[in-house]
Amino acid sequence: MTIASWLAESRRTVVLTGAGMSTESGLPDFRSPRTGLWARFNPSELATIDALYRRRESFFKFYQYRIRTLQQCQPHDGHRLLADWEQRGIVQTIVTQNVDGFHQQAGSRCVIELHGSLRTVHCQRCGQSKPSFVYLHGVLTCECGGVLRPSVVLFGEPLPENAINAAWEAARQADLFLVLGSSLQVAPANQLPLVAKRNGAKLVIINWEPTELDDLADAVIQQRKIGDVLKELNEQLTGGTS
Repeated sequence: MTIASWLAESRRTVVLTGAGMSTESGLPDFRSPRTGLWARFNPSELATIDALYRRRESFFKFYQYRIRTLQQCQPHDGHRLLADWEQRGIVQTIVTQNVDGFHQQAGSRCVIELHGSLRTVHCQRCGQSKPSFVYLHGVLTCECGGVLRPSVVLFGEPLPENAINAAWEAARQADLFLVLGSSLQVAPANQLPLVAKRNGAKLVIINWEPTELDDLADAVIQQRKIGDVLKELNEQLTGGTS
C-alpha cells in the first residue's frame, strides 16, 4: 500500500499544514536562518498585545511588512491541488497553523485556521473587521477610535476555542491524517496527529526536516518540496495507480 492508495480509500482525510507549506510560495517563516522573520525582527516582542499598546509604531511597521510581503506571494501548486482534492472528495478538512489565507485563495473551503488570518484586521474595541490592506494605506484606527490589529493570535493570547474544537473533532474522525510542512513543535497543533493516530488513522508526515513524531508515522517523506510530492500523488490518483 502507498500514500496514494490510502488517499483513494480514505473516507475522511484531514490535512495539517505548517510554515513549510507557505515558504514554498516565497513567504518567510519565523525561524529560518537568513530568510526568517527572526532575522529582521523579534516577533516575540512585536507580535504581542503589549507591543500593540506600548510599542505601537514598531508593531504597525512589523505587520505592515508582513502584509506587504503576503500581497507579493501567491498559493503554489500544492495549495491548488488540495483545493482540487477537496472538490473531488479526497480531502475533507484542512487544519492550518498558517495565517496567510493561501488555502482559501486557492479554492479550499473547509479550512480551520488555528492562529487566525493576516487577511483581515479588526478593531480591538468594537470588533469591526476590515481587509488588511488598509494597514498599507495608514488606516490604523477604527471609526470608533479603537486600535485596528491583525486578526491573528498574538503571543500570549489563547487560540480561538471554536477552531481548536473543530480541529480536535476532525482529527478524531480522520481515517488518514497528512502533515504538510509542520515541524510539529507548537502546541496544540502537534497533538492533532496523535489524536488521529490513537483513533485508528494512518499518519503521513511530509516535512523538509525530521519531526518528533516520525517514528509514529506510517509514512515519512523528507527533503522534498511539498508541491512536488502532491503532484506525484495526484498523478497516481488520476492514473489509478498505487
